[in-house]
Amino acid sequence: MRAHLGPRERCFWSATLAGLLLTPALAGGQGGEGTRSMESSTDTQKQLKSLSLEELGNIEVTTFSKAPSELWGTPTAVYIITNDDICRSGVTTIADALRLAPGVEVGRLSSTTWAVGIRGLQNNFSKSVLVLIDGRNVYTPLFAGVYWDVQDMPLEDIDRIEVIRGPGGTIWGPNAANGVINIITKRASDIQGVTATALAGTQDHTVDDLQYGSSSGKVSYRLFGRGFERRHEYHTDGIDDDTWHQERMGLRADMTSGRDTYFMEGDIYQGDSPHIEATKPYYDKTSGGDINLRWQRAVSDSSGFTLQGYFDRTLRTNTALGETRDTFDIDFIHHFHISTRQQFSYGAGLRWSPYYIIAQDPSSTLVPSEAVDHVHTGFLQDQIQLGGKVSLTAGAKLQHNNYSGFDIQPSARLIWSIDRRQSLWLGFTRAVTTPSDIEEDFHLEGAVTPNEFIVVAGNPHFKSEDLIGYEIGYRRLIHNKLYLDLASFWNQYSHLQSFSAPMISSSGGNTYVTIEYENQISGSTSGFEISPQLAVAPWWRLNSSYSFLSSDFQASGATSNISATGSVATYDKSSPKHNVAVQSKIDLPMRFQFDQDYRYVSALAAQKVKAYQTMDLRLGRPLGRNLSLELVGQGLFQPEHYEWGTGDPTQHLVGIYRAAYVKLSFKAKPRRQK
Repeated sequence: MRAHLGPRERCFWSATLAGLLLTPALAGGQGGEGTRSMESSTDTQKQLKSLSLEELGNIEVTTFSKAPSELWGTPTAVYIITNDDICRSGVTTIADALRLAPGVEVGRLSSTTWAVGIRGLQNNFSKSVLVLIDGRNVYTPLFAGVYWDVQDMPLEDIDRIEVIRGPGGTIWGPNAANGVINIITKRASDIQGVTATALAGTQDHTVDDLQYGSSSGKVSYRLFGRGFERRHEYHTDGIDDDTWHQERMGLRADMTSGRDTYFMEGDIYQGDSPHIEATKPYYDKTSGGDINLRWQRAVSDSSGFTLQGYFDRTLRTNTALGETRDTFDIDFIHHFHISTRQQFSYGAGLRWSPYYIIAQDPSSTLVPSEAVDHVHTGFLQDQIQLGGKVSLTAGAKLQHNNYSGFDIQPSARLIWSIDRRQSLWLGFTRAVTTPSDIEEDFHLEGAVTPNEFIVVAGNPHFKSEDLIGYEIGYRRLIHNKLYLDLASFWNQYSHLQSFSAPMISSSGGNTYVTIEYENQISGSTSGFEISPQLAVAPWWRLNSSYSFLSSDFQASGATSNISATGSVATYDKSSPKHNVAVQSKIDLPMRFQFDQDYRYVSALAAQKVKAYQTMDLRLGRPLGRNLSLELVGQGLFQPEHYEWGTGDPTQHLVGIYRAAYVKLSFKAKPRRQK
C-alpha cells in the first residue's frame, strides 16, 4: 500500500508514465496498413460492429477447434460477445461483460470479487471454466480457478469474447469441464494513433486509459497504460474495506510475412485487492506480468500450424497466505486435409509452473511450500464430411499432470447443416477438472479454545472431478430479422469436491478436529438456453436470452459445509435456476446512442441471496471528430442489491450499490496512412 499517493494521483502517474514511454513513437511513427492474423475473418476485420443478423452466423470462431470455422458449422453451444456489445453495455470489467452471454452466471461478491460459472457449479474461482486471453490460460492451480480482479485491460481492445457453453476438453484440456471463455483482443492495426479515455463515477471513482498505435512496413503495434480506483460496496456490518486500485501497462505487436503471421503481447501490473473473511479484512497485494508469443503458418489454403508459448508471473500476498508463481507454457497444433471430405488435427502442449507459498500465518500453509506443477497434453481430432450436409467431429485429449496422473477426454460431435440459414447439432464429451494445490496440500489450523483446534487438511489422494456431457442445439435465421440459437444439455458429474466427517485425535494434551478434502459428491445438471437476436428496425437491435438450470446432487459421505463449495446444498443451490437478460441498442437522431440492459436472476438459496432484477442505461454521443461522451447508470432499480454470498454462513452479505459514471473518450488517427 502506498499511502503517500492518493487514488487519482496513482492513476495520473500510471498514465503519465505510459505517455513518456510512448513519446518516441509519437514523434517518429507513421501510419500504415495493418496485417491480418490467421484467426481473423472478414467479419472480424469489421471489428464485429453493426453486423447484420445474416453476417452474425457467418462469423468465423476459433475457440472450438483452434482453427477458423463459421458459426453456422460449429457443433457446440458458442456465443460471441462483440466489442460493440461490450462498449454499449456500459460495463467496466471483463467479468461483468460476461453477463451478456446466455448460460453464464455472474455474481459480484464485493468490489473486488466475482463468482462466475457456466451451466452451474458457480463459485468465486470459476473452477470448472477455462478462461483464456488470446490463448493464454489464466487459471491458477493454487485455488483451482481464476482471479477475476487481475484480468483487466482496456475494454476497447477486446475484439470479441467467444464463450463455449459445455465441455471443451478435447482441444483445450483440463479445467474446461463446464465451458471455455476465450477473450480475443484486436490486432494492433485496429487501434492506431492516440486513444485516451477518462471515467469518473460514484463507484468506479476513476478508470483512465492511454494508448498509442502505429505501423511500419509489415509490423503494427500498440502500447497502453491503464489505471483505476474503485470504491467499496455496501456492507451491513460497516467494514468498508474493499476500496481498491490497480495500474497496468501493456503492448501488442503483429506482423505478416508471406504465409507466416507473428503475434506478441504482454503486460505488467500492480495493485491491491482487499477482501473480508469472517469479519476480518485481508489486504491482498497483487503484481505480475506476462509475455505471449505466437507463430502461425498457412502451409496451403487447407492446412497450417500454430506454435504458441507464453510466460506468466504472478505474485499475490496478504496477511495470511500468499504465492509467487512462474508459468511456462508451449502449445503446438497442426491441421490439414487428408481428403476433400476429411480434415485432421493433432497437437501437444506442456505447462511447467514452479511456485512458492508465502505463509504469513503459520497456522495456514501448504505442505510442501515449494514445488512444481506440470501438465503434459496431446490431442487428436478428425472432422469427416459424412454427406453433403452432415459432418462428424471426433477426437480425444490425452493428459498427464502431477496431481492425478494420466487421463483421457474423448469427444464426438455431429452437425447437420440444413441450409445456409439453419443447422442442428449434438455432442457427447467427457471432461475433467484436475485437483489443486489447496485440495492436495493445504493445512489450516484454528484454535477454538487454548487446547482445542480445528484442522482443514488437503488430501494427497484427491481425484479429478469428472463430467460426462450430452448436448443438442439448433440455430436458425428467420427472414433476416430474427436469429435464434437454442441449446439443451444434460451433464453427469462424479468425484466432486466435498469434505470428510470430522476426525478427532489428541496429541500433547491438545485435541484436534480434522476435516479433509474428499470426492464424495455426484449428481447431474440439465437445462437449456435460448438466445434470440431481433433486428426490430435498422436503428434498433435486441439481444436477449433465457437460461434454465436444474440441479440434482447427492453425497456418498459426510459433506461439512465450511466453504463456498463442498456440500450438496452449495452445488444444488448456488447457481440461478432462471436467468433472463435483454440488451437493447437504439441509434437515435443526431448520432445519439441509447442503450438499455435488463437482467433477472432467480434466488440462490445456499448463498442466502434473493431473486433480483435490475437495469443499466447508457446514453452516448460523439462530440465532434475526435471526442465522444457517455453517461451510464448501473443497478438502477434499487439503492443496492445482492448477487452472491461469501461462502461463510456467519458473514454478512455485501450489497452492490446503484452507480453512475461519465466517460470522455478521445481518438486521433495518424495523420498519414498508406
